[in-house]
Amino acid sequence: MSQQQLEKIEKEMFEIVGGRHEETEKLAKKSVSFWKEVIIRFAHNKLAIFGLIALVTILLMAIFAPIFSQYTYSEQLGLYNKAPSAANWFGTDDLGRDVFVRVWEGARISLFIGITAAIIDLVIGVVWGSISGLAGERVDNIMMRIADVLTAVPYLLVVIVLSVVLGNGAFGNGLIPMIIALSVTGWINMARIVRGEVLSIKNQEYVLASRTLGANTKHLIIKHLIPNALGAILVTMTLTIPTAIFTEAFLSYLGLGVSAPLASWGTMASEGNNAITNAPWRLIFPALMISLTIFAFNAVGDGLRDALDPKLRK
Repeated sequence: MSQQQLEKIEKEMFEIVGGRHEETEKLAKKSVSFWKEVIIRFAHNKLAIFGLIALVTILLMAIFAPIFSQYTYSEQLGLYNKAPSAANWFGTDDLGRDVFVRVWEGARISLFIGITAAIIDLVIGVVWGSISGLAGERVDNIMMRIADVLTAVPYLLVVIVLSVVLGNGAFGNGLIPMIIALSVTGWINMARIVRGEVLSIKNQEYVLASRTLGANTKHLIIKHLIPNALGAILVTMTLTIPTAIFTEAFLSYLGLGVSAPLASWGTMASEGNNAITNAPWRLIFPALMISLTIFAFNAVGDGLRDALDPKLRK
């Protein structure tokens, strides 16, 4: 074989290897840019962006509005059931307290309950669902039957029982019993979603290879299963928070949630309902904040779900 032929063969091999290397690099770049692609698709969803801006605004107002307001949460101004004005943007209540400050103080309570309950649901649901999906048929059946039994327990009954057993005065004026009540059965939906994701992922080649190399259950859950189920977990999380906020507001409206001197949006709406004829703003503003917050969380959740949908990837 001549020197020219050898050089030609080497050149062809180099082009083949080089082409494969470029394809590998493109595939790697594509996999690395997945979250960038998700952000771009999410940014193109105008409703989701509006929801995100609304949530950030509500959160910032809840943190800073009571701090920089000229009035305090319980200060009595001597102006009873005064309509909204330049001095009192949301008016005053029957005790002469500024409704604007109370709305944002109530936002702290409502958001704290919703986010805390959602975090507890996240932790329990991810652990329960991951173990159930990985453990096998017998353990899986037992764990899911326990979840089915807990699903039958209504929120209202749990709140009443916990309020009686724990007592409002000794546990943060109903705050802790409310969080516990929302968390007792709230994690089940997260567990089922994570279990479904784990069942679809655990038989993938990379998971089987990791098991063959001796990886334990904890390693599989942390390194492989949770990262690949992260999209479904995030979407469920954004939809769990508004559910918890609405449930707390509903129960507090009925007088079964947070009690005085704390005030959430639900308790403020309950108080405002009694004065709807002569001071409707006392009901309108907390009800408006509940509606806006739930809408914003749902919009962000829908946007994340669409952005993380693998069918929409280019």
